[in-house]
Amino acid sequence: MDAQRAEIGIIGGTGLYDMPGLAGVEDVECSTPFGAPSSSIRLGTVAGRRVAFLARHGRHHTLLPSEVPYRANLYALRSLGVRDVLAVSAVGSLREDLPPRTAVVPDQAIDLTRRRALSFFGDGVVAHVAHGDPYDATLRDALLEGARAVGLPVVDGGTLVTMEGPQFSTRAESRMYRTLGGDLIGMTGATEARLAREAELAYATLCFVTDYDAWREHEATVETPQIVAILRESAAASARAVADAVARVPRTARPAHRALAEALLTPVEAIPLATRARISALLAPYLPPG
Repeated sequence: MDAQRAEIGIIGGTGLYDMPGLAGVEDVECSTPFGAPSSSIRLGTVAGRRVAFLARHGRHHTLLPSEVPYRANLYALRSLGVRDVLAVSAVGSLREDLPPRTAVVPDQAIDLTRRRALSFFGDGVVAHVAHGDPYDATLRDALLEGARAVGLPVVDGGTLVTMEGPQFSTRAESRMYRTLGGDLIGMTGATEARLAREAELAYATLCFVTDYDAWREHEATVETPQIVAILRESAAASARAVADAVARVPRTARPAHRALAEALLTPVEAIPLATRARISALLAPYLPPG
């Protein structure tokens, strides 16, 4: 494999700004039609697999959740050959039985964001990808097994609500999320999952509970220092879990890898040439040679 190519992408969330254990590390600066990614992409090898690590909020956590260049991040990973993405996110809990320091691999999402670009398409090309199951089952299994292998208490399944932020929830909002069926609350997950599907990337996320959000009436609401303390504890554990999961990702095709096959509504000959060029990494499998 080309030294500047990778099979598996790892997106580190709050607290995970690097990937310990990478061998043969090389930092690559990428440019995309959607701007620069959050950080340089760190290429290396884990368990014999080529991986690309990207810090979602930047290496020094300089990007608000709404400022993260999600399209650039995922387009860059796709351009490097990545087809499977393992993400890590810090979240709040909306359930009594999901206390802080619990790991969860969600299987559903509710998107309540309102300020973000949620598609690669437009400008003369229309696609409607299936997104009923936003997280890839095979990658979810890899993360669950990886977490168990390193001794993390991990829960299989749950609904991750994504809010805009950057402020934490009001108590009323937190109660509403519970009423909607949410189990976890974060600020990045649904955006990433949507765009990963459009980019034909299989995607799953390992969530670390840092707090109980604000729905518990007789307790103080969440504060940043307590979250940071738990994140420091969890960062090393999350890196070990993801590293173990990398070895468990099979080299097999999955539905997400062909998400556009029946989703493109615009005939390829009708797509403007400028648009074809702009998202060539996504459209290439469906365009005629030359």
